Amino acid sequence: MEKPPIRIVIADDHAIFRDGLRRLLATVEDFVVVGEASDGKEAIALATELKPDVLLLDLAMPRVPGMEVLREMAHQGMAVRTILLTAAIQPFAVTSALQLGARGIVLKASPPEMLLKGIRAVCEGQFWVGSETVPPWVRSGQSSPGNLGLTSREIEIISAIKEGNSNREIASKLAISEETVKRHLSNIYSKLGISSRLELAVLASEQHLGLD
Repeated sequence: MEKPPIRIVIADDHAIFRDGLRRLLATVEDFVVVGEASDGKEAIALATELKPDVLLLDLAMPRVPGMEVLREMAHQGMAVRTILLTAAIQPFAVTSALQLGARGIVLKASPPEMLLKGIRAVCEGQFWVGSETVPPWVRSGQSSPGNLGLTSREIEIISAIKEGNSNREIASKLAISEETVKRHLSNIYSKLGISSRLELAVLASEQHLGLD
């Protein structure tokens, strides 16, 4: 039996960007754009009315910002897989978005195929950040901070990253050099099987890593 198409709503306040997204998605046989919104209020209304499989949501939306859209949909208990589209995002904002129910985050500078892969990933129940899915052990909930092999210093650095601090700010806060911060980050990435601050923010949110 043939699978039904993946129904998508695009929410972005730039008409040219929406048009480009619609044209891109039209090249994929099992994707269909069922609606477009130009602000956050319209995004909520369309998601409520159309119940799409995926909502592509610009983070910087007028009237109702992207984070507020997520908060309202979570309040309504809407089962829409939302992927945030943004020019840039701080790790602490990634954490907040995931806690509010976002399933993925794609930077607008990413190659088009990254968005297509992200849509398929979230439809398969995965989280997608940047250009990769979150490792399966994160989603399974089979691990905990205690068995990830992180040192107390590494936990401190993860906490600082969750707060949106740069390497320089972390170095100043912990009275260490920027090179030492970079070495710690390299060790953290290696232990967690990740390669970016965005992925680290996902794991920190999912596994409650860092100091509370």
